[in-house]
Amino acid sequence: MAEPLFKRLALIGIGLIGSSVARIAKDRGDLAAEIVVNARTQKTLDRVVELGFADRVEIDPAKAVAGADCVMLCAPVGAFAALAKAIGLHLMPGAVLTDVGSTKQSVIRDVGPFVPAGVHFVPAHPIAGTEYSGPDSGFTTLFQGRWTLLTPPPGTDTASVEKIAELWRRCGAMVESMEPAHHDRVLAIVSHLPHLIAFSICHTADGLADESRQEVLNFAASGFRDFTRIAASDPVMWRDIFLNNREALLEMLSRFMEDAQGLARAIRWGDAEYIENMVEQGRKIRRSLIEIKQA
Repeated sequence: MAEPLFKRLALIGIGLIGSSVARIAKDRGDLAAEIVVNARTQKTLDRVVELGFADRVEIDPAKAVAGADCVMLCAPVGAFAALAKAIGLHLMPGAVLTDVGSTKQSVIRDVGPFVPAGVHFVPAHPIAGTEYSGPDSGFTTLFQGRWTLLTPPPGTDTASVEKIAELWRRCGAMVESMEPAHHDRVLAIVSHLPHLIAFSICHTADGLADESRQEVLNFAASGFRDFTRIAASDPVMWRDIFLNNREALLEMLSRFMEDAQGLARAIRWGDAEYIENMVEQGRKIRRSLIEIKQA
């Protein structure tokens, strides 16, 4: 077995991503020699103990990070500023601080000011997920064949960036670096906008008259079912993502609405060619995803 990358890995927050990392670390043995877990409630920590993927649990984030040479923020991004303030002075010199948040400019803005000299900050985003949350939701194959994007600020210690890249490679992910603003624009279209649309469609369906609403549920076609799967995602996490990627998300929403209006006009005026071209574009993107094994 390879030498563990870190002596002590502290996971701050233990939802789908954090509990998957913890399970992989326990399974492999070469991510960290010790796993410490922090969560907001004792109930969650008690469940973590039952599940057995942590060596130690701490309700106080400052105690959780003490002596850890890798600290990973796995809470919703809206909590990052308060967490960074709580742990900043307790981070060990030489430690690597990283995260799994879906918005990178906001993470750098909220966490950066609390990172002490001598601690290396390597923001990261594993692009993998399900609609489930909490410590029971994790599994060891979540990151297999998926991308993790690193967005280190200029001047970040290269050895620390490589250690975080290697951590994700050992989790099964492919790794690439990206500039934070570019990351946020890309994720706005591939992740954040689809979730916004899914939540909106379910809201529209829920607002129908009772009789129609029941028929929607009874006779839901696969398209609607796919939207409901996405819409079952954690509300606090998605509230924070929407608010912390506001500009990029609103830009992509505006572009989408223009395209939707164009399709609406084509339907109204019977422009069969326009409709067919739009559908064919969707088919091409789906084929491309299948070819690169990201479907």
